[in-house]
Amino acid sequence: MPIISTPVLSPGDTPHLQRHYDFIVCGAGPAGSALAGRLAENPEVRVLLIEAGGGDDVPEVLTPAQWPLNLGSERDWQFVAEANPHLNNRAIPLNMGKVAGGSSGINVMVWSRGHQADWDQFAEESGDDGWSYRSVLEVYRRIEDWQGRPDPERRGSGGPVHVETARDPQPVATAMVEAAASIGMPIFDSPNGEMMEGRGGAALTELIVKDGRRSSIFRAYVWPRRHQPNLTVLLHAQVSRLLFEGNAVVGVEAIVGGRREAFMAEREVVLSLGAINTPRVLMQSGIGPEDELRAHGIHVRRHLPGVGHNHQDHVAFGCLFESSAPVEVGHGGSEATLYWKTDPSLAAPDVFHCQLEFPLATPETSHMGVPEHGWMVFAGLSHPKSRGSLHLTGAGPDDPVRIQANTLSHPDDVRAAHATVEIAREIAHAPAFGRLLKREAMPGALSGPDMDHYLRNAAITFWHQACTARMGRDPLSVVDGRLRVHGIDRLRIADASIMPNVPSGNTMAPCVVIGERAAGIIQAAHRI
Repeated sequence: MPIISTPVLSPGDTPHLQRHYDFIVCGAGPAGSALAGRLAENPEVRVLLIEAGGGDDVPEVLTPAQWPLNLGSERDWQFVAEANPHLNNRAIPLNMGKVAGGSSGINVMVWSRGHQADWDQFAEESGDDGWSYRSVLEVYRRIEDWQGRPDPERRGSGGPVHVETARDPQPVATAMVEAAASIGMPIFDSPNGEMMEGRGGAALTELIVKDGRRSSIFRAYVWPRRHQPNLTVLLHAQVSRLLFEGNAVVGVEAIVGGRREAFMAEREVVLSLGAINTPRVLMQSGIGPEDELRAHGIHVRRHLPGVGHNHQDHVAFGCLFESSAPVEVGHGGSEATLYWKTDPSLAAPDVFHCQLEFPLATPETSHMGVPEHGWMVFAGLSHPKSRGSLHLTGAGPDDPVRIQANTLSHPDDVRAAHATVEIAREIAHAPAFGRLLKREAMPGALSGPDMDHYLRNAAITFWHQACTARMGRDPLSVVDGRLRVHGIDRLRIADASIMPNVPSGNTMAPCVVIGERAAGIIQAAHRI
């Protein structure tokens, strides 16, 4: 068997690359990193972790305040949704990490667990109580090295993921929390405890920042094991398709250095490529809607009509406020958050805000005037009703995916957009912001059709793409509660694509749970 040596984690770290492993994990994002790290705890288990991007040892990744510099760079897949008539024909970017750590290497570092109702809905859809909130709390306790006030029922210590509240928060962050209280919302010490078991509230953000540096999920789970002989990390390698024997997946083909290379899995392959690339690899390997596959000359190995459908993402609307003096930026610029049920009878919050310590407009709204000094609120929808879909443009790994995000296609989302923006404006004009607020720059005094037009021009996403290979028991589901792809042996999926619905907040922490759950399921199945 030929041995291929390749730079893996750094120029001086070049372990031998083999052709056969016990498990192949495709994608070093939050779920894939957690899964690979846990499987590699057993020294007898050989694990290959394949990542299309490169290493994360660059200032833009490790320095929290530099995260915006990753957007549009080689560390970003640079996905763009198709022009959308519901957004005044705008084609909006859908950034996703292409680097060791995936999106946990380029995002805003926010640790958000999701609402109790989110996880209970996962359990209901899958028929597996292991996905319930109470069960997932045990997983979170195992994951976390929580630095805040002890909460033994909900928080963990000594785990791989360092989580702490934003230290020395900027005045606009503390003002947001105080202002939320002044309009009747409860405030909490943590957005990841009791706050996400009820109607919601406001709190300072929790982050994966340690000693002033980003601590991505790759750094938490994989980096400490980088010298183990049973764990190989292959960077700059794009998984192109699955390899089969009959109905079983036995390996993957990847593009390495411009060449197609085959790597074989003695036990299982797990796709953790994210909500765009996981469906792409499935479909280009013959798993997906048969009409779509045949249109591109792809042999149908398994008709699964749900692959690439049910695309979901959080949508937000920029509310910009000018300050009377410069606003300092700390911890990447996002230090306060809010979740709220506008109707107490709702199962989970429908409003989701992230405060940013700098003003940023879309190209379509910038003519309204972006203030030199100020802050903004991503006034978002926690559970939008619009649904999108993914479609192939060809059968090869270089053929891009068409993303029909359909943002704001559901009329209820437009109505909800008005409500979330009004909450952001009410908070910004509360007395807590009295010394900070000079004027409201956007949306200002707009109303009626003018406000609708603004919302469609201002809409962006939180880059929380999910649900395109969802877990469930109906004909449109793709995996079961054990993350096995329906009708295919030795293949699982562990990433945001398996979510039945997007959770109430940022998706990074739930993806770590998915990786941990996958590891436990696989370890039990193989008795390792």
